[in-house]
Amino acid sequence: MSTQRTHHVTTTDGVTIGGTVHGRGRPLVFLHGAIGDGDLDWGRLVGHLTGRFTCHLPSMRGRGLSGDHPDLSPGRQVDDVLAYLDSLGEPAGLVGWSAGANLALGAAARSGTPRSDTAARSGAVDAVALLEPPMRGLMDERELAVIVGAIARMGELAAGGDVTAAIRAFAGGPFGDEELAVAEEAGYFEAAGRYVPHLLSLLGQVESSGGPTVEDPAVLGAVSAPVLVLYGSGTMAFYRAGARHVAGHVRDGRMREIPGAGHAAPLTHPEALAEAITRFFGAG
Repeated sequence: MSTQRTHHVTTTDGVTIGGTVHGRGRPLVFLHGAIGDGDLDWGRLVGHLTGRFTCHLPSMRGRGLSGDHPDLSPGRQVDDVLAYLDSLGEPAGLVGWSAGANLALGAAARSGTPRSDTAARSGAVDAVALLEPPMRGLMDERELAVIVGAIARMGELAAGGDVTAAIRAFAGGPFGDEELAVAEEAGYFEAAGRYVPHLLSLLGQVESSGGPTVEDPAVLGAVSAPVLVLYGSGTMAFYRAGARHVAGHVRDGRMREIPGAGHAAPLTHPEALAEAITRFFGAG
């Protein structure tokens, strides 16, 4: 019998954040990357976990089952994650990929901090698994040029109306050739193309946002939950550097390599990723 269902929460600014929910057991909340949504990014993975975990796949505002809003700032999106976690009524593990890994870090850093509208949410996040959080400050000139070029090409193609080619061009920054081929065959770019205008707005708001980021050692030092940082053996160097940076600055951090994977492990290596997640969050 299928255990698939949905879960929704309304944020303080009136946006509905919705997620597909699969399985039974300890709750894990999965935060998708910049390209797709909860179902697109984690669909190949959850089938390996639903026998032991309740897997929540929320989508950021403007994606998937969630409502939209012009405010896509990092702080606002962290608020959305915390609202979703609060609605579960019990501690949960967080899993984030790429941009979603940065949101997971931001949420974990704030998960024990009181807010004016709620009591302290100490214990809302009990462990965090991150897959290749992007730390822009750790890029070398070549890597930065690759990513900036991919964003520029996405904008050009989007302006011409080809959103599928646009999102494929953006993915060509962090994804290798084999990853691009797997994603193409799976229809990932065709499905995610509709999010290109949203992604362009998101990137602009991230670029213009002020204040400390999750690269800041002070922010990372506020993360009290255990943290596992995963990275692919074939990924870009700055993702490995980001893994070391995070693991070295959180209070309880560790790293693990996924052999043969690049940046797109949820699409290309779901079994290996599921095994690492199961080991970290425990079973029993």
